[in-house]
Amino acid sequence: MVKNPVLQTLARWWAIPRNYFKRELIPVLADLRLAIALLLAIALFSIAGTVIEQGQALPFYQANYPESPALFGFLTWKVILTLGLDHVYRTWWFLALLILFGSSLTACTFQRQIPALRWFSRTWNFYTQPRQFQKFALSAEFQNASVEQVLPLLQQRRYKIFQQGDSVYAHKGLIGRIGPIVVHVGMLVILAGAVIGSMTGFIGQEIVPSGNTFQIQNITEAGRWAGPQVPKDWSVKVNRFWIDYTPEGAIDQFYSDLSVLDKTGAEVKRETIHVNQPLRYKGVTLYQADWGIAAAQVKVNNSPIFQLGMAPLDTGGKGRLWGTWVPTKPDLSDGVSLVAKDLQGMVLLYDMTGKLVGTVRNGMSTEVNGIRLSLVDLIGSTGLQIKADPGIPVVYAGFALLMVGVVMSYVSHSQVWALQHDGKLYIGGRTNRAQVTFEREVLSMLEQLDESARLPHPEMVPG
Repeated sequence: MVKNPVLQTLARWWAIPRNYFKRELIPVLADLRLAIALLLAIALFSIAGTVIEQGQALPFYQANYPESPALFGFLTWKVILTLGLDHVYRTWWFLALLILFGSSLTACTFQRQIPALRWFSRTWNFYTQPRQFQKFALSAEFQNASVEQVLPLLQQRRYKIFQQGDSVYAHKGLIGRIGPIVVHVGMLVILAGAVIGSMTGFIGQEIVPSGNTFQIQNITEAGRWAGPQVPKDWSVKVNRFWIDYTPEGAIDQFYSDLSVLDKTGAEVKRETIHVNQPLRYKGVTLYQADWGIAAAQVKVNNSPIFQLGMAPLDTGGKGRLWGTWVPTKPDLSDGVSLVAKDLQGMVLLYDMTGKLVGTVRNGMSTEVNGIRLSLVDLIGSTGLQIKADPGIPVVYAGFALLMVGVVMSYVSHSQVWALQHDGKLYIGGRTNRAQVTFEREVLSMLEQLDESARLPHPEMVPG
């Protein structure tokens, strides 16, 4: 048979990366020290993403992280933006850390955990020589006894028994061997969910006046493949926004009555949301996050109702105020400013010089600059935070697997061997945890055997 030299060369070239991957790369990835280092790095950057505000505008970082003096001597807004610390969980290097950690877990699972399980299956080989029992920390030797006397004792203790001639192997708690593998799989599923969420999820914000309908457009953060997640075939109507106040006048809770509308404008879902009680629809969650005053409805003398937009005022961090201006002369040469701090209805009136000239409440009127000014209503606006994260169900499934695997790992895996040889019965066993409990169990079993047949001074070496 003539071999093709070209195919032989290609086969050798193909074998080089395969051998390198198997002999060099996989052992490095499976190294526990690498996994711990990666886990610490992920934890460190996750803390940074929690401490440093995410997704803010440039002026925010310039104001809070100036170049002089720099926080901790090095952390400035330039460092934050250069390293992507303003959106840690969506940076390429954070995703690379997750993928590398996942690769390390996978390599460890296939190189350490699964081979260990295969090795365990080979321990089902029955012991046929008495010297094999010398390695056990707990073993005993009996005269005039048989393996048939051991079987019921093992059955009483719920061991799974295998027998081959005069040799017996029994074990229980196999689930404890599988637990670490389930833990690794759970962590891999969590990492996969995190990557899916980072690549396909988005975060948006909307400030919507009461009574208005909107589509989600103001996206502040989005993954590379988040486009299909942004809804285009449905919208949301803010039927009503209101605030409950305490008797002292402080805000108790604010609410938004929302309706989800399909393409034809038909209502498909309606729900009243408040803080910690969001609306969920087709994988998108709308949270009640903020509020504001959108407009004031006023009348001048007997005029129609005018709706004037109100804008937030700069108070230097001393509270929240909204204001607008109402002309009191046809030529707009004079007017009053309306200032409100909440939706309870109290509005302050200031003239052109900034002097307080009066107050007015919802449904009431006052005389100012020779006209009667009526405040019909204050229109509130709801601040909604909108999130979509397709990876959340995957993350929840991973946490469920992780918890199940941890519980499984606490189950002790106990093994017992017995051999009848030259008129003697040899018994030995071991366990991977709960050593004291296992010793008590085996000693109890040996005491029962002692009632029937045992040497006057049996060799017994408890661990």
